[in-house]
Amino acid sequence: MAKNDWPVYGEISGPIVMIGFGSIGRGTLPLIERHFGFDKSRMVVIDPRDDDRKLLDERGIAFVQAHVTKDNYRELLTPYLTAGEGQGFCVNLSVDTSSLELMKLCRKLGVLYVDTVVEPWFGFYFDSRAGNEARTNYALRETVRREKKRKPGGTTALSCCGANPGMVSWFVKQALVNLAGDLGLKFEVPAPDDRAGWAKLMKKAGVKGIHIAERDTQRTRKPKPMDVFWNTWSVEGFVSEGLQPAELGWGTHEKWKPKNARGHKKGCKAAIYLEQPGANTRVRTWCPTPGAQYGFLVTHNEAISIADFFTVRDKAGKVSYRPTCHYAYHPCNDAVLSLHEMFGAAGKAQPVHHVLDENELVDGVDELGVLLYGHKKNAYWYGSQLSLDETRKLAPYQNATGLQVTSAVLAGMVWALENPEAGIVEADEMDYRRCLEVQMPYLGPVNGFYTDWTPLDARPGLFPEDIDRKDPWQFRNILVR
Repeated sequence: MAKNDWPVYGEISGPIVMIGFGSIGRGTLPLIERHFGFDKSRMVVIDPRDDDRKLLDERGIAFVQAHVTKDNYRELLTPYLTAGEGQGFCVNLSVDTSSLELMKLCRKLGVLYVDTVVEPWFGFYFDSRAGNEARTNYALRETVRREKKRKPGGTTALSCCGANPGMVSWFVKQALVNLAGDLGLKFEVPAPDDRAGWAKLMKKAGVKGIHIAERDTQRTRKPKPMDVFWNTWSVEGFVSEGLQPAELGWGTHEKWKPKNARGHKKGCKAAIYLEQPGANTRVRTWCPTPGAQYGFLVTHNEAISIADFFTVRDKAGKVSYRPTCHYAYHPCNDAVLSLHEMFGAAGKAQPVHHVLDENELVDGVDELGVLLYGHKKNAYWYGSQLSLDETRKLAPYQNATGLQVTSAVLAGMVWALENPEAGIVEADEMDYRRCLEVQMPYLGPVNGFYTDWTPLDARPGLFPEDIDRKDPWQFRNILVR
């Protein structure tokens, strides 16, 4: 698409404050420039590191080198968020800052807000004094859901609007519409218009569960050195979530739980967690290009929000249907090696963290989609097959993994501008068609694939296994033990 052909979706009339300028912030910047009208003299980027300050200086965008902390966030951010006239927009792409507190501040000031994760203040992920339940994404999400109930409506704040969580919730809806059509089911056209309708459709389609099934095959020019953690997106973010307990939305079809599985006594109760780190928990899954593969059951907000969104309750409020949902992530090979080194060293991350940029990578694809399984057609994967080569043609300063995230942030910003008084919103609650319409030009091939693979397939058969042969899609068969 030629430079002048990119659509301008709207005008941001107030200041833009971007918190965090790592790999995702760097990649989001050109998309904001491309798709919105705004005054660059009223944009400011805040980050404790100035590695990429040159990109801002050459554009005339202000940079503030600072940590946003529990003690200073109100005093630091308020002047920038409220400078001049119009409605401001806070784009929070940082780590170690409380998404909830920044969201509350922005809504109080009438400033639009978007983030890609429910992030806590520094220290939360590694607090040995807190129990594992307190360190879950379930607990973090519940804080945001309580705030939504406490103060409904008002200025729009988008929670968890990246690739995953975020885009994958839109993929689930599109995949379900495709599946329901192929099954010949009758449903509201073009799609259900409320949460109850969506949940009933998924139950009617016979979906037992959903994997957020991803395979990153991007490769570097040089081998990874020892004592360095390489990844294609935030190392700090990956290490933090990888050391949280493995979490998954827990479906009503499940007959077995691992001995170290734990539930929750409060909140939506849509999920469980395991007393073990997610990045050291493997599951069997499937992606179109590699076929059967192992993935890591790393905790993500969407595992809980999707299971919660598609829950069906009877008139008495008892759950009658819920799909199992979890991440099944195979990162790039260098990240797998980095994890192996880290867990071999008692979970202590390497001293050097590095995000591989588009210049260091040679080739590869980030194949990120959703696998809806257990229905009459067995399993259906729908998602993005974005290559590094295509990414280079579409947008600067990012690899394929990054563009899937930054384009989702863009879609969220567009939706927020068009729905400025929607209150606190998760990706599951947004108009998936509008969001994908904005994002699709950046996702490369977006396709759907049916497969006859099940977790019972491709086992060596050399040793006795405690599996359920009557129902292939039991978590008992998916978890690698």
